[in-house]
Amino acid sequence: MQTMSLIVIGSVAYDAIETPHGKRERTLGGACTYIALSASYFTRTGIVAVVGDDFASEDRKWLAEKGVDLEGLEQVAGKTFFWSGAYSTDMNDRLTLETDLNVFADFQPKLPASYSRKPYLFLGNIQPDLQREVQGQMKEVRFVGGDTMNYWIRDYRDGLLAAIRDWDFLLINDAEARMLSGETNLRRAAQRILDMGPSTLVIKRGEYGALLFRRDSLFMVPGYLLEDVFDPTGAGDCFAGGFVGYLAERGFDLRNGHFDVHELHRAVIYGSVMGSFCCEEFGVERFRTLTRKEIDQRFAEFRRFTTF
Repeated sequence: MQTMSLIVIGSVAYDAIETPHGKRERTLGGACTYIALSASYFTRTGIVAVVGDDFASEDRKWLAEKGVDLEGLEQVAGKTFFWSGAYSTDMNDRLTLETDLNVFADFQPKLPASYSRKPYLFLGNIQPDLQREVQGQMKEVRFVGGDTMNYWIRDYRDGLLAAIRDWDFLLINDAEARMLSGETNLRRAAQRILDMGPSTLVIKRGEYGALLFRRDSLFMVPGYLLEDVFDPTGAGDCFAGGFVGYLAERGFDLRNGHFDVHELHRAVIYGSVMGSFCCEEFGVERFRTLTRKEIDQRFAEFRRFTTF
């Protein structure tokens, strides 16, 4: 059994998803779920989230079997966060049909005492003040970061800037990077964001890959080309789980200067690998059969495809 090293904060939800390949009326989802499942292939992961009394016991059992620690999963009266969406024919556009926050509307993260001394922390897409509050409870964290979204960037900008000031890394997509920085050029946008505090920035570009920026370096990776994309829901969160999970597995220690920048590059590749697997089936279904051997094989494919 792996030693738990990563704590993930965010949403556990049920989703209804429709794509050109079909639909699912109710499938396990939520950013915290995707991140934790993805990271669980590299390190034991604990989650801090809230679900309602409708949360299925079989879903709880499966998460635990996948190596996700559930001591921080709070269950309260009410319904679990529910999201419904439909994708366009080319999968590049998504229409949100329904968002019912339910018990997630009053989410106040409660960290079990056993979580507070873990070294790695990923702050999922929640209110920035809550992200700061959670980070303040972590006593020995050596690598912390997270993501955000346009709503927090637009309406909670001051709180978000205060939160990311103390982060080691930020993972956002290209539209969010432009919105946060006020720059249309991604290279200038990245420099502006690095000035805000994080020493590492990953800009996710969906099917076009990802960019990793630091003060002294830029690393670019293409997206992995799949023959069929069944469902892109959660792919960005799986990227995040692969990225931070791999670094946790390697004992990455940015704050004490004990790190190799090439580990960050490999983490981006593993993030891309995990995002690609997520798209191969609906929701979290691919994780029911995915093995670490398959993950490492696809990592090796990335290496062959991009070496010249």
